[in-house]
Amino acid sequence: MPASQLPFSLAEYDRRLAKVREVMAAQEIDLLFIEDPANMAWLTGYDGWSFYVHQGVLVFHDEEPIWWGRRQDANGAVRTVWMQDERVSWYPDHYVQSTICHPMEMLAAHIRDKGYGASRIGLELENYYFSAKAYITLQEQLPDAIFVDATAMVNWQRAVKSDEELVFMRQAARISEKVFDGVLERIEPGMKKNDLVAEIYADAIRGVGDGWGDYPSIVPLLPSGSDAAAPHLTWDGRTFQKDAGTFFELAGCYRRYHAPLCRTIYLGKPPQHILDAEKALIEGLEAGLEAARAGNMASDIARALAIPLERAGIDRAARAGYPIGLSYPPDWGERTISIRLEDETVLEPGMTFHFMPGLWMEDWGLEITESILITPDGPAECLCDRPRQLFVKD
Repeated sequence: MPASQLPFSLAEYDRRLAKVREVMAAQEIDLLFIEDPANMAWLTGYDGWSFYVHQGVLVFHDEEPIWWGRRQDANGAVRTVWMQDERVSWYPDHYVQSTICHPMEMLAAHIRDKGYGASRIGLELENYYFSAKAYITLQEQLPDAIFVDATAMVNWQRAVKSDEELVFMRQAARISEKVFDGVLERIEPGMKKNDLVAEIYADAIRGVGDGWGDYPSIVPLLPSGSDAAAPHLTWDGRTFQKDAGTFFELAGCYRRYHAPLCRTIYLGKPPQHILDAEKALIEGLEAGLEAARAGNMASDIARALAIPLERAGIDRAARAGYPIGLSYPPDWGERTISIRLEDETVLEPGMTFHFMPGLWMEDWGLEITESILITPDGPAECLCDRPRQLFVKD
């Protein structure tokens, strides 16, 4: 792909590849095969809805990566990756969903042909996109290789965002703001949920200014009333009701980069226990933002959040956030750090998180969250700029 059309500069891709190679060397990995589409995109620029079939990127120490996947998707690879066309390799379509052959047979042959049949090979074993059958096939086809669990190796290198990445995340945040503003303006008792979701998607995909909207990795989540106790319900054809709250978990997305934003809207007069929870949650959020400083640990954010919640008698029993950035379905998290008391990862400038202390109680729920950036000095910066409150339409 011409460098002028790539999402990032060639220097940015070189920097990323160097970081991964350094970790490979430290773990004595000769060859790394990554299947996570976010890691594939981060290292090569590849972008396509092809992660439902076997595909990946081979990372070497001394030559450019090789994109590998289904033949028809190789056409997308040559149009999106920074490498030369000869660094794109494919398997024929008869391997797809076959009961007599497996794509990993061809990958194994490719690895042998490159001289790595008896090498230490890293694989992302704990991954949505790599099956048990794929692993077994590689073991059968490469009996002399030593397979190393390289789960999240590349994910960890993505934790600190570059200036180029932060431009994309700020654009995603502008889309998040637009989407929530549209929700707040339109929601009324009697409106069908699917009708509001249609408007959410319209706002999200139209984007803001020249920043077009990409598809978010998670669909809009908007449970109401007692259903708000369940954090991951989507929508149906029922209507919004008066005297019920609905939380909206949404994210603008620009060129695969996300900036989640959650707010709760109550139609009517909120009961006192919801107002009390709002007060404690906002106090905890602000304490957590103050603790989200370079040099502190992820656990410091969780600890600061917990104090006002415990004082209010609220037991969340869940982590309070995770890293965000480049992602593909089914999740917009990076699957590395967790904002919880047990995680002592040191915060660094450029790290980005969804600070997500949702409250999911037995018969009610409340979400007020922020996408945050760890700054060189001072507390975290919120990427979105919308009031931290329970919104009431009475």
